[in-house]
Amino acid sequence: MCFNFSFFMFILSMMVFMMSLFFMMMDFVIMLEYEILSLNSSMICFSVLFDWMSLLFMSFVMFISSMVIYYSNDYMEGDVNLNRFIYLIYLFVVSMMFLIISPNLISILLGWDGLGLISYCLVIYYQNLKSSNAGMLTALSNRIGDVLILISIAWMMNYGSWNFIFYLDFMQKDFNMIIVCYLIILACLTKSAQIPFSSWLPAAMAAPTPVSSLVHSSTLVTAGVYLLIRFSACFDSSMIYFLMFISLLTMFMSSMCANFEYDLKKIIALSTLSQLGLMILIMSLGDSSLAFFHLLSHALFKALLFMCSGSIIHNLSNCQDIRFMGSVILNMPLTCLFFNISNFSLCGFPFLAGFYSKDLILDIYSMKYLNMFVYMLMYISMGMTIMYSVRLSYYMLFNVNLNFSYSKISDQSKVMVKSMMGLYIGVLFSGSILSWLIFPSPYFISLPFFMKIMILMFTFMGLLFGYELNYISINYKLLMLKYMNFTYFFSSMWNLPMLSTWGINFYPLKLGNYYYSLIDLGWSEKMGTQGLNYLMYKNSNFFQSLSKNELKINLIIFSLWVFIILICF
Repeated sequence: MCFNFSFFMFILSMMVFMMSLFFMMMDFVIMLEYEILSLNSSMICFSVLFDWMSLLFMSFVMFISSMVIYYSNDYMEGDVNLNRFIYLIYLFVVSMMFLIISPNLISILLGWDGLGLISYCLVIYYQNLKSSNAGMLTALSNRIGDVLILISIAWMMNYGSWNFIFYLDFMQKDFNMIIVCYLIILACLTKSAQIPFSSWLPAAMAAPTPVSSLVHSSTLVTAGVYLLIRFSACFDSSMIYFLMFISLLTMFMSSMCANFEYDLKKIIALSTLSQLGLMILIMSLGDSSLAFFHLLSHALFKALLFMCSGSIIHNLSNCQDIRFMGSVILNMPLTCLFFNISNFSLCGFPFLAGFYSKDLILDIYSMKYLNMFVYMLMYISMGMTIMYSVRLSYYMLFNVNLNFSYSKISDQSKVMVKSMMGLYIGVLFSGSILSWLIFPSPYFISLPFFMKIMILMFTFMGLLFGYELNYISINYKLLMLKYMNFTYFFSSMWNLPMLSTWGINFYPLKLGNYYYSLIDLGWSEKMGTQGLNYLMYKNSNFFQSLSKNELKINLIIFSLWVFIILICF
């Protein structure tokens, strides 16, 4: 069944890709409306929008999902509920398709809610306490975005239609539509896990690795970025500055935390968070097509990165700690080749998929009129991306580690290697092909030598610091140990997981416990049987302490009697 689903998705992705090329060349846009219900001159229609952007994104989603389903056939081999897992992934992709092709907020909500629900089912797939907590955090964080879209649907009832595509021209001028824009932006920030909703993204790593590969490349987290691209024509200056501030903070925070992390999947998840911040940042500078370009190129190399990490984890008896992964390259050379290529693409290595988009983003960013804080924060975040990538490669591939017996480790699984090979070809060639397709005319970049060379400077600084970071061990005399709280703050995503869970739960649970004991249990029980029991328990403890026949208690009682006798007589 896995092979049939995978083959069907692959053929469909190729067909949709050819359609997107045709739509792009002919500048076609097709919008279909199907009337579901007409009541008192109010029509409820199901709308579908086909243009080059939606078709191209659909083809990438289906291509990556075909490789992931094929990969799952071997990764999840022996699982009792394999068919259920494949059906869930299929429903996940269908929900994403609804979201991509919908110009209507109600049908967008159908795909948006479907993504949230099925992501919960996939995160709790292994059915343990950790998965349950991670799934609940994921579902409730995404629920905030669902509520905001519901409010925006109610707000758009004033206009007689929920097809937001009709109102993009005057959204900046009308007060009601400005409110809708802010609601959509906040909803997209929850789905794309920007600050302060970032804590659910690393927690969602409790899902199986094929799910992580699909979620973090082209489906769940990119849904918010895609919707922002669709609404980008109506952002005013206040929205743009807000998006820039949030995305920069998210980039810096996730890049910093990835350098402290030792869980392989969480490091890659935090790199996804950093790249999502980069997409939203370039969108806030007014270039949505470049953000879409980076969205597509990032989808390929991030899916490959997760697949390679899944293959390594699978071979190391489900160990995810990178400190136990030295010298994997000796036994899994092909997997490590794919891993390194996708890691280089993430760093922006020349002529790979990530290079064409990241280099262009940094050049256009340098051409804008921005203050020094914003400018340097972007480059520091980019340098830290190189740092954690070099640290990850060193720990996994080259570090000598004797904690595991490597006799059974190999990349003999033909199914996994074939699925990774498909994405590997995409990582090698998609950057140049997409840059030719998406941009009809090349960008003209005019920068001083120093600003142009800053990219290389921060890249080499990231390489150097990342290499030095590998030598930090438990007994290393760190200056950071003197500032333990400061270090913990940076390594724990600025305390966001604590704020998202215990910070929200503590006071409502305390209040609920108080009302339960005071009102639900009732005054009769509180003051009757339980109160009497508590009073007797306290009194019996007191009298037991008196009857222990200790010298000091006897002396205190004797002194007390003498004091009473003296007072009375």
